[in-house]
Amino acid sequence: MKNEGFTLLELTVVVAIVIFFSGIILTNFRVGEKEYSLLRSAQKLAQDLRTVEKMATASETLPASFGGGFPEGGYGIFFQNNLGSYILFADCDGENDYDETGTAISCADASPGPGNSYPEKIKELSLEETGIKISSLSPSSPLLITFFPPDPVIKIKPEPFDNLAIITLTYDGKTKTVKINTVGLIEID
Repeated sequence: MKNEGFTLLELTVVVAIVIFFSGIILTNFRVGEKEYSLLRSAQKLAQDLRTVEKMATASETLPASFGGGFPEGGYGIFFQNNLGSYILFADCDGENDYDETGTAISCADASPGPGNSYPEKIKELSLEETGIKISSLSPSSPLLITFFPPDPVIKIKPEPFDNLAIITLTYDGKTKTVKINTVGLIEID
């Protein structure tokens, strides 16, 4: 008579192997999840840049709270280091900058010069995931990218040496960069 079955030692070895491989898979899953979160945020940033470019190209009118019309300097995005968000703005005074405050009654009444603008913030946009930050900007922080129709004309401020803006996102030691040049090409590395 022949006994068929598994010994306790064989079962223990199989269970140990399954636990070992499960640990490896779960560890790699967490790393992949972080990289995917970073990629999602970089793609959202690139999509927001395209949205602002489309707003300028289509000559979208401002909300009624801004007084309607098209902003004199077009639309733009304002970035600062170490934040998880950025600001979509209307360049009311045409100075290719972002004004948080001003004395003008509406965007249409804004004029160049200190304090003559209208508060230009349309809305604050955040990166897709919690914990992801803008770690560096090239050219330096604060970085402004404005779009003006019809082609659109893209201005990067401060003036870059090579007509290229680089926004670096960081999450738990991993990085992704979003690049945009003055022709409008957006690239994620």
